[in-house]
Amino acid sequence: MAQKQTSFGQRAVDYTVNLVIRGAIGLALILPYETRVRGMGWLTSHVLAPIGGFRKRVRSNLAHVMPDLPKTEVERMARAVPDNVGRTLIEIYSGEEFVQRAITAPIEGPGLACLEAARDAGRPVILVTGHMGNYDAVRANLIHRGYNMGALYRRMSNPYFNEHYVRSISKIGTPMFEQGRKGMIEMVRHIKAGGILGILTDLYVQDGEPLDFFGQKARTSLITAELALKFDAALIPVYGLRNPDGLTFRIVAQDEIPHSDPLTMTQAVNDGLETLVRENMDQWFWIHRRWKYATRPLQPKKAPPKSKA
Repeated sequence: MAQKQTSFGQRAVDYTVNLVIRGAIGLALILPYETRVRGMGWLTSHVLAPIGGFRKRVRSNLAHVMPDLPKTEVERMARAVPDNVGRTLIEIYSGEEFVQRAITAPIEGPGLACLEAARDAGRPVILVTGHMGNYDAVRANLIHRGYNMGALYRRMSNPYFNEHYVRSISKIGTPMFEQGRKGMIEMVRHIKAGGILGILTDLYVQDGEPLDFFGQKARTSLITAELALKFDAALIPVYGLRNPDGLTFRIVAQDEIPHSDPLTMTQAVNDGLETLVRENMDQWFWIHRRWKYATRPLQPKKAPPKSKA
């Protein structure tokens, strides 16, 4: 009985939170595009972030990995990071208006030549990305350039919000593959056909490996490297950064990660992302629990016991 009550209570909370978010998005969509993006950034930074604990999370993460950062910079980040998050959310819900800005973004960095070489050779590509600027700007841009671009996504814990969020990201482009058995089967078909797959991998993963990120151990998924090795795919880190005007983008395609082993390759991805974040501190989503349970010592995962003959 207690379990059912808790389940009902959580559903009630999820439903209420979804109503609030959908209401804010609906009102924002009435406004002209530029006003809506700036306004949603301000609303998230000044209203939703303090209520939702986003500012506290930003401060906590920065204290964990950059304890010497000046207090004035920490407070600036506590406001700027949620602003970018709010802009990103409403941009994704803005459909074609957002896509038209994303497709004009220039692509810079050595990864572009690697991507073009893979396409010419019919070789699959795993694009590893993270919560920087607006990550969906990359997908919209590459689809417009004619790349067979798919994306792997994880279902959100709030089922009411997940339903319309997936509809919105699907309007930017398809195919979309949900984590799970069916989605993985469809994703493998896409890769084997020489397609491009985008995966966000900068979140805490419970069964991930404790790899370095900003000088601390962070549980990190090895899936991108494992897929690249399994299907002989090029592994290329690529990120959509927001320009100083707050409305347009540039895309940074870092150099292809050489094939070696999953740990080495994934650590190289972490290192490249850290370099980019340090150059664009307020564009990474510091609101995530990237170093979850940071007070506990992280140990490498133990290999499963060998079965006896």
